[in-house]
Amino acid sequence: MPARFQAVAWDIDGTLVDSEPLHHRALVSASLEFGTDLRNLPDMAFRGIHMGDVWQLLRDRLPPSLAEEVWAHAINRHYVAGRRTLRPLPGAVETIRALHRQGVPQVCVSNSCRLVVDANLDALDVAACMTFSISLDDVTEGKPSPLPYAGAAERLGLAPETVVAVEDSATGIRSARAAGLHALFLRTSDNGGVWAGEPKPDGMLEALTDLLAFFPQKVPFS
Repeated sequence: MPARFQAVAWDIDGTLVDSEPLHHRALVSASLEFGTDLRNLPDMAFRGIHMGDVWQLLRDRLPPSLAEEVWAHAINRHYVAGRRTLRPLPGAVETIRALHRQGVPQVCVSNSCRLVVDANLDALDVAACMTFSISLDDVTEGKPSPLPYAGAAERLGLAPETVVAVEDSATGIRSARAAGLHALFLRTSDNGGVWAGEPKPDGMLEALTDLLAFFPQKVPFS
């Protein structure tokens, strides 16, 4: 472990913001526009599943003439419209702002599209704390490919091993580890707080505020 890390690469959905309920509502509302009632689906039916895979799973229930791009755009529109209902995970905003005051570069690396990434950062009011963000629209392959995190380290101009990635899913951990970042798994009620995947993360976080221990010049919250 480097004596001092130089930057943080954040996952967003499920790590910084409790977005799954809004993702589900947006999916249901958008599908209703096209005559498909998904209100009987469990709220977490598609947690962690790429939108393209959700499309394939639901394709037979949607109108044959409906294009995937039109459907996805409708979902994103409903998500953005509901962004004010989003709530940060405990310690998310405080930790980001504390690191920002310290001058630690921070980026967001997400498997969501640009519209959703920007909506999430707007809802959290932390966009100004980020050096940049990488969305699914910015890469040729999303997580678990290493490309998103490798691209983040390259744009930061830092060696991957000096960047800490914070993730709540096996998909994200695989991506960060493959890119050479120091990957931390955040235990949450949604992921059960138990790691059972491979490769294993480099460490665990019980709370987002625990990340400050990796940056010894941390400053107090204000």
